[in-house]
Amino acid sequence: MPQIFVDHSSGLAFDRRGFATELHPLVAAVINTTVEACKTRFRGTEEEFLGDGGPGRAAVYLELKVLAGRSPQTRAELSEAVLGLLKRHVTGERVHLAVNVVELDPAIYRAASL
Repeated sequence: MPQIFVDHSSGLAFDRRGFATELHPLVAAVINTTVEACKTRFRGTEEEFLGDGGPGRAAVYLELKVLAGRSPQTRAELSEAVLGLLKRHVTGERVHLAVNVVELDPAIYRAASL
């Protein structure tokens, strides 16, 4: 179920495949789901303005959507663990990394497999 969206500066040195390979088991362990339930989409940004607009800046923003019901402590633990993983897979100077764990309302969220 976890829906993971990773927006990142185009051209950033980012081992996306290696990151996702480690990310899915990490998420599964922390929130008690399966690796198969995890889905990650990477989106390189076409245009961005970071800080003062100076050259050499880059950013990665990761939003991880999970069904509601996990404690704030569990979501914070997940955020910290994912941020640590990003630090190992992104290289460069002046790179801003951010992780946000968002709850989905199970009364509204729907999914299907074909």
